[in-house]
Formats: sequence, C-alpha cells, structure tokens
Amino acid sequence: MADTETPVSETTQPAATSGTEPQGKQTFIWGTGRRKTAVARVRIAPGSGKIEVNGRQLNDYFSSERDRKAIFGPLEVTNTGGKMDVLVNASGGGLTGQAGAIIMGLGRALARFDQTLEQALRNAGFLTRDSRMKERKKYGQRGARRRFQFSKR
Repeated sequence: MADTETPVSETTQPAATSGTEPQGKQTFIWGTGRRKTAVARVRIAPGSGKIEVNGRQLNDYFSSERDRKAIFGPLEVTNTGGKMDVLVNASGGGLTGQAGAIIMGLGRALARFDQTLEQALRNAGFLTRDSRMKERKKYGQRGARRRFQFSKR
C-alpha cells in the first residue's frame, strides 16, 4: 500500500510547481471572460501597450470599429492604456461575442492586477457576466419559437 502512495505524491508535486512558475521573465496575470458561446483567456503584463488576439494585432483581428473601441473600455476606465501588454486567446462564437468576452476577461485581469481598480471596473459594468444565451430549438417547430406553416385545408 505504501508503494502506491509514493508515486502519486511524486507525480502531483511537479505538476503543481510547473503551473506556478512564470514563463520567461514576464509574469502574466490571467482573466477569463465569456459571452454567449465565446471564451477569451486574457493575459496582461506591464509593458508597452500592445494588444494581440490569437497571435494577430487588434486592428487585424477585429474589422469593426465598435469592437475595437469596446476592448479599450476597461483600459480607459483604469487609466492603464499604454502601460499594459494584452495577449488574448479567443475561441467560439462570433467576433462580437469574442469582443465581449475579451472585455470581461480584461476587466477581471485588471481587477486581479490591482485591487483598487475593481470598484471602477464594476461600476462601468466590465466585471458583470452577460448571461443571455441562445434559446434552444424545440421539437415540432422550425426553431426556438418559429412554427411550421399551418394549413387549415
């Protein structure tokens, strides 16, 4: 019995330490945001102010001006505009849903970075999860609410 307990403790210790080690010289602060079916994992670190989404620049990834401006919202509220490097991995949903997820993830990361910024972010609505989701399709119907055409005769 003692032989089976020893390997378990050895395998859990390296896994726990590898997750806490900083990558390279920079230490990132993580924040996760969700909107509809989109998920964004946001990493921030003090830097020159570059923003990358899925390995591409912000202007290359988002074609809509509305989405680009919305992502700068948490940075403007906290006055950290040109002081933070933001690296984002976004998946699922569409571009607008991903932009909403990035806003929430960025707000959460900034709140973890500096606790004094949390109240300003909360008042601006950047830490509140938008829980609206797509309604499921029902059987016997064409969609969530749309019915098949009814024929009286």
